[in-house]
Amino acid sequence: MDLSVLLVSAGALILAAGLPGPGIAALMAQVLARGARSVLPFLVAMWVGEAMWLSFAVFGLALIAEALHGLFVVMKYAGVVYLGYLAWKMWTAPIETHSLPETSSDRPWRMFAAGLTVALGNPKIMVFYLALLPSIVDLTSVSLRAWAQLVGAMLVVLTSIDVVYLGLAYRLRHFITDPARRRTANRVGAVAMGSAAAAIAARS
Repeated sequence: MDLSVLLVSAGALILAAGLPGPGIAALMAQVLARGARSVLPFLVAMWVGEAMWLSFAVFGLALIAEALHGLFVVMKYAGVVYLGYLAWKMWTAPIETHSLPETSSDRPWRMFAAGLTVALGNPKIMVFYLALLPSIVDLTSVSLRAWAQLVGAMLVVLTSIDVVYLGLAYRLRHFITDPARRRTANRVGAVAMGSAAAAIAARS
C-alpha cells in the first residue's frame, strides 16, 4: 500500500480514536478503580474488535455486518449492562486506607468480553471503518498484504493513544492516597463508566 495513503488513514484514525469516547472513559475508570493490569484484557479485546471492523470494511463484509445487525445490537446492550455493573461495583467499592494494590477481581475473560462488546457495539467505531475509511482508502484493490499493513498501523495508533490515557489514569490513581479522595475518585470513575454505558446505549 502506498505510504501516503497509509499515513492519511492513520491520521484519520488518530483524530477519531484520540477524542475521548465511551471506550476511553471505561478504560480510565477501570484503571482508577483497580489498577492498570486489570484492564489489559479489556484493551486487547478493544483492539481485536477494531481489527474485526477493519476486516469487515476491507473484505467487503459490510453486508454481512448489516445482516447480523441484530446480533451486534444484542452485544451492544450486553456490553452496556456489564459496564453498568462495573460502575455499580466502583461506586460501592470499599476504600483502602493505606496501599493501593493492583487488583483483578473480575476474571480476565469477563473483561475481554466487555471490551469486545464495547468495540463491536460502539457506533462511533462502526461509522469510521464502514463509512469513513472507504472514502480514504480504495478498499476494492486492497490486498492481503495491504490489509495487514492497515491492521498494523491501526494497532500502533490505538496502542499509543490508549497507553497515554492509561498512564494518565494510573498517575492519578497513585496521586490520590487519602481515603476521602479515593472515594471521590471511585465515584468519579463510576460516573464515567456509567456515562460510557449510557453513551453507547444512546447511539444508533
